[in-house]
Amino acid sequence: MTTAKKTILITGAGSGFAEAAAIGMAQAGHDVIATVQFSPHVTPLREKAKALGLPNLRVEKLDLFDAHDVAYALTWDFDILWNNAGVGEAGPVFEIPLDLVRRNYEVNVFLPLDLTQKVVRKWIDAGVKGKVVFTSSMGGLFTPANWGVYVSTKHALESVAEAMQLELAAHGIKVQTINPGAFYTGYNETMADTPFRWLDDTKNITQRAALRAEFDGFLSAPDGHLDAQEMIDRMIEIVPADTGKFRNVVPQATEDMLKAHQITAWDNRI
Repeated sequence: MTTAKKTILITGAGSGFAEAAAIGMAQAGHDVIATVQFSPHVTPLREKAKALGLPNLRVEKLDLFDAHDVAYALTWDFDILWNNAGVGEAGPVFEIPLDLVRRNYEVNVFLPLDLTQKVVRKWIDAGVKGKVVFTSSMGGLFTPANWGVYVSTKHALESVAEAMQLELAAHGIKVQTINPGAFYTGYNETMADTPFRWLDDTKNITQRAALRAEFDGFLSAPDGHLDAQEMIDRMIEIVPADTGKFRNVVPQATEDMLKAHQITAWDNRI
């Protein structure tokens, strides 16, 4: 894995993996444009960058729903686009309101695809041999019950990224995914709360107490709240790298589980 100095645009860098990785990549000498969705998140991250002595960590607002934000971002010069912004809707697929499904796809698939199409066209016109990175998930490669809507968006991203890798190779543009396991950042925990704003024991088949118990069991298991630092360290290596794997599952135990799952899926019977 070789790494020259890069300029990296990150979406959804206001918290979690991406905020920590943005700081780490800036500390490693890269120029980083860390973008956040909401204006109140800009100043705290700018102050953090200043306190850490990182003038190469630039913080900007980039709400992918805002066409003016996107147009402004396209005026910036960078050679890596890291599509990290995302949201998650949990709950039973056979009962979840469709407007929530549509919004999850809008945020996790359509908006990053829109930004990527615009960035890639800019790069091709300018002859830039850049790289696109998508934050996918272990859930992009298998589907547990009651997480199906969210992980289906990540399955879609896997297909988008794989097709793009083939389509853009002739233009010298690289594409890869990062597939975190169940690391403890608060993201999965917050996602597990989402169905309880619409689940109604008098209307739905799925009962609130049973679903809460299932989520609590998953999130409290040893492999349900892994130390996020391992993933952050790997992101700091993977995103700026000139070479590497297309798909990057972390930790190794999760990769092994997913490979075994995909093999057994061929014999899955109804």
